[in-house]
Amino acid sequence: MRREDFMVEVCANGVESCLAAQEGGADRVELCAGIPEGGTTPSCGEIKVARRVLTTTRLHVIIRPRGGDFLYSDLEVERMASDIAVCRELGVDGVVFGCLNADGTFDMEKNRYLMECSKGMSVTCHRAFDRAANPEQALEDVIALGFDRILTSGQQPKAEQGIDLLTRLNRQAAGRIILMAGSGVTEKNIHRIHEATGLKEFHFSGRESFESDMKYVNSNLYMGRPGANEAALDYTTARRVSDTIAQLLD
Repeated sequence: MRREDFMVEVCANGVESCLAAQEGGADRVELCAGIPEGGTTPSCGEIKVARRVLTTTRLHVIIRPRGGDFLYSDLEVERMASDIAVCRELGVDGVVFGCLNADGTFDMEKNRYLMECSKGMSVTCHRAFDRAANPEQALEDVIALGFDRILTSGQQPKAEQGIDLLTRLNRQAAGRIILMAGSGVTEKNIHRIHEATGLKEFHFSGRESFESDMKYVNSNLYMGRPGANEAALDYTTARRVSDTIAQLLD
C-alpha cells in the first residue's frame, strides 16, 4: 500500500509517547492513562499539554472512568460526559468510549447520550466491543449509534488471533463503519493482519522499556502490584512507530 491508503493510531500513555508517535509518522494518538487496566481517562493536564505538542498528529482521548467492565452507572456516565466536555474545551479531535448492558448488548441509551455530548468530534467505539455477547449484532448497534470506527481485536486477546472474526465483520460492515485492528499489533504482524482481513486502520503502542534514573529504591514497598518492575518506564518510541508503518508500504 501507499502511505495514504491506511491510518495508524498509536496508544499513547503520556505526552512523551505522543511526541514519539508524531515523530514516527502516526496519523493520530489515543491518549490513555491506566494502561495496566486497559486504559482510563487521562488528566486534564495531560490532555492540555498533549494538545499543545501535537501539531501534525490528531489527538483522541479515551473516556473510561475506571478499569474493569463496561457496565456503567448513571454517576459514571455523568463523569464521562463531563470529561467529553473538557476534551471539547481543550480542542481534542476525537473521543473513545463504549457502554454495555449486563447481558453483553450495547447500552443504546447511554451510548446515544454520550454520542450527543460528542457532536463535532470523531468518535471511536473502544474494545467494549470485544466484550459484546453477539459481535454481529453489536456491529449493527454501533453503526446505528453513529460511531465513526470500532477498535477491536476480533474478540480475542490479540488481533492476530482474531483475524477470522475481523475478516467477517469487515465484510458485514461493507464500508458503513471503519474497523481498526488493535491489541498486540506490531511490526512483526501488521502486514499479515492487513493481508488477511483487508483492514486499513491499525492501533498499536510501539512502546519500549527504559530504566528509571532513580538511584534509591525502597525494596520493601510497591506503589502498585507487588512484584512489578517499578524501576522501568514504558514509552512509545519513534523508531518502533516508523518501523511498524514501514511494514505496510509496498
